[in-house]
Amino acid sequence: MNVYLAEFLGTAILILFGGGVCANVNLKRSAANGADWIVITAGWGLAVTMGVFAVGQFSGAHLNPAVSLALALDGSFDWSLVPGYIVAQMLGAIVGATIVW
Repeated sequence: MNVYLAEFLGTAILILFGGGVCANVNLKRSAANGADWIVITAGWGLAVTMGVFAVGQFSGAHLNPAVSLALALDGSFDWSLVPGYIVAQMLGAIVGATIVW
């Protein structure tokens, strides 16, 4: 799998499930309406876990431009890959959020 496609899919999974749990807690007619903060934090934790397990072996599962930039600044990630990773992460986030919406 292409590293950029992996970042796209991993970020989409992250936002889909993380945003989905927030929507589920806040929407009036949903099963989890009114649930407490622990549901949201557990949901986001599971969303990160799913994104990392899905694409970690292909791209390192940065799933966030801040992670890609930090690793490049640290010297453990090639600067030439950073722009592509950021574009893939942004597009994945947009797709994930659009599906939740």
